[in-house]
Amino acid sequence: TGPMSLECLGNFLRITLSVEYFEDKYLSFSVVDQSGIAWELNEAMAAQCGYTVTYSSWSNIEFRASAASCHSYLEKDVFTVTVQIKESPTPDMKNATTHLKSASCHYGPWSPRELVCESNYMEVSVRVEVPQTIKDFIQDAPEDWTFVFPEAKAEEASIWQIVFHQPEEKRALLVSDAWRAGYGLNATDTRVVLRIPHAAEQAQLREDQGITFSVVRSSTFYKHHWMILMVDTAVACPVDGVDYANKTITWTVPKYIPPLSAGVSGFKDVVVEAGVDLHKLSAKEMASRKYVLSNDLNVITMRIPIGAEGGYYKTSVNNGQLGKRYDINLFLEHQWEDNKWGLTKYTIIKEIETPFEQVELAITNNLNLSTRLMNVTVGTFLPDVELMNLTIEGVTAAIPAAVQNGYLIYRIRYANGSKAYVIQVPLDAPSVKKEYMREDMRAYTLNATLEFVTHPSSETFVVPVVALSAVRDAVLPSARGFCEGRNLQLVITHGNVDQNWLPFISGWHLTPEAAQKYNYGLRDNGTHLAISVPFLSPHLNYQAFHNSGIKASLYLTLKDGITLAKRRDFSVSCRFSSSELLQCLPNGTVVITAVKPVGFADLDTSLLVLRDQQCKPSLVTEKTATFKFSVNMCGTRRKFNSTAMTYENEVLYFRPGNDAPVYQLKFGCSYAVQQTVDVRYETKKNPLPNIKPGFGSLSLSLKLFKDKSYSEPYQEWEYPVVKYLREALYFEVELLQPKDARLDLNLDDCWATNSPSQGSLPQWPVLINGCENSQDSYKTVFHDVNYSLRVAFPQHLKRFEVRMFTFVQGTTLLQE
Repeated sequence: TGPMSLECLGNFLRITLSVEYFEDKYLSFSVVDQSGIAWELNEAMAAQCGYTVTYSSWSNIEFRASAASCHSYLEKDVFTVTVQIKESPTPDMKNATTHLKSASCHYGPWSPRELVCESNYMEVSVRVEVPQTIKDFIQDAPEDWTFVFPEAKAEEASIWQIVFHQPEEKRALLVSDAWRAGYGLNATDTRVVLRIPHAAEQAQLREDQGITFSVVRSSTFYKHHWMILMVDTAVACPVDGVDYANKTITWTVPKYIPPLSAGVSGFKDVVVEAGVDLHKLSAKEMASRKYVLSNDLNVITMRIPIGAEGGYYKTSVNNGQLGKRYDINLFLEHQWEDNKWGLTKYTIIKEIETPFEQVELAITNNLNLSTRLMNVTVGTFLPDVELMNLTIEGVTAAIPAAVQNGYLIYRIRYANGSKAYVIQVPLDAPSVKKEYMREDMRAYTLNATLEFVTHPSSETFVVPVVALSAVRDAVLPSARGFCEGRNLQLVITHGNVDQNWLPFISGWHLTPEAAQKYNYGLRDNGTHLAISVPFLSPHLNYQAFHNSGIKASLYLTLKDGITLAKRRDFSVSCRFSSSELLQCLPNGTVVITAVKPVGFADLDTSLLVLRDQQCKPSLVTEKTATFKFSVNMCGTRRKFNSTAMTYENEVLYFRPGNDAPVYQLKFGCSYAVQQTVDVRYETKKNPLPNIKPGFGSLSLSLKLFKDKSYSEPYQEWEYPVVKYLREALYFEVELLQPKDARLDLNLDDCWATNSPSQGSLPQWPVLINGCENSQDSYKTVFHDVNYSLRVAFPQHLKRFEVRMFTFVQGTTLLQE
């Protein structure tokens, strides 16, 4: 009763602490010796001295002490243990409250040999009855009785050294060395105790009847007055032997283990008893719980239905998945007689945990339209689960803070101890998303993540919650399309469902940056979205030519901003004169733009040619190809009449292996003829051009671009730009002024420095006399410049690519 309870259970003292009382407290355990000194326990010392601390269930913490533990006070058949427990609200244990508990337990009579298999140690206690003098014994190390641990050094009887028997050798340790290695040793006038942690170096794994044991074979040399005695202190504990099948736990233990029965015969069972939590169960109690205990010729078997009384389910998390495991703390006591030891008592404490079993959670959403509240119930959970955090729209808040922000969260407890959590959120809360579903339906969606923690294991897991409610209040966007000059226009009036919808034209996402790149108009004032696309654009569809002109269509799709599902389609079509494709310049230059019509999906505009198939387009997009040539080139033919001279050509497309064109666009330019004269001419070799030196002001720019398309330069705020070694850098040098088509820009020398100063050292040339540096491991690459919306004079630009490098001196990296 109360926060602590004490029980004497055979050769154990158990102290049980109530988790409800010590909830959210930091605990430390110490044992007090006969001198009143408190020895604080850690895992190593607990295993060495015969103590165990476990969380035995949802509501209890257990401390167990062996009757032969280091600090037990033994007098006749009574052992006394004093424990000091400190609790503190902080991990540094400041302002701790101290609880002192002492208990005396009757245990006896002791058997000649007693073996204990605890969860964290193995213990053997042997009665010394017939001393054997060891003759001709030569000690290979000086005696030093002062190094033994305090509980043994004051006694007349004490342990001198211990010898471990291993297959390949025998290893002897003095008491002081064994103690430092983590072994627990104790001696009285009548008994020798050896305690070995499961992880001890000398422990070996052996198999008997298919069961693996942790085995330590040892002999302990024991000093009694003037005699030295040798005692067999072998111990073995089962490591496995537990199977799970048909919702049943089967625990099997061999009855006669070779390391414990060496040189003996005449075995006889005396007692075989079992129980739960160190409480022995009668045959009637076992039957009521459907336990089965079998004592066969060579093995003892215990079968427990998973979920039976005596154990408990606990929450488990595996790779983020919620599940459960069934835990039960069994123990087995086997007493037998043989011709060597007389009576042996063998006690095994077996903490069994079943494999992970995934649990499916129920999540229900009940919408209350009258109060406009979404009610989400999540559960059920075992009692060891607690809701810790709530995350909505990427913002995580602890439960008290979430309640302050308007989310009503409460817990439902059920009669069997399980529980569920309810979250209430108003429909109009900013965290509730509103999305179009269909027709006039709008979806209200709460997307939240609940984070839970388990006690006492402190495992965490999350439960995503998506609550959806449908309401008939959707207003869809509408559109108006019209033609204005050389542009196709669409104006969309927003509804109440398209706030997060994205515009796509011909499957291409129309962003402000993309619109600027292609010189498209894109404006959104909150109530209307206006889109303007020029006639010759890569994202329009063109239909077959007619005498009346060419039909261009703009197809706009509004897509969901999250799922990219199609929501609404709009389109506008405009008819343009065929002359919009053709420019006949006075100087005899022809500019023709061919468009890719609907129905030619496999047409590659870069493969379009003129009659002279060596003439290829100077500017190519996915839907258009532009040719620029003189009327006396590319297979152009002339026709005359009384008033005009007409130059005719055609744009052609040939499929590979086919001599007949599958695409043909005929065009012609007519020039008025004022008079006709006969001109006599003869060829004459032209003199070489003569360039005269001169002086003037030039405006130049050097830019670094993000990729080889040279469409997006780095902005000033993005510097310094970080690149990896050998990553490509794309440079562009442009003549900004004067805008004179007769000028050509040529690069002479270009070099890199280790600082912003162009004259600093060291330097490395990337261009020499307009050519790449032959000494470069990765030589400079030049890129062609073609006509585009941004480039009016390709001869005014030079583009080249350099691989990222760094300056080194010897093997040292130079940095500014």
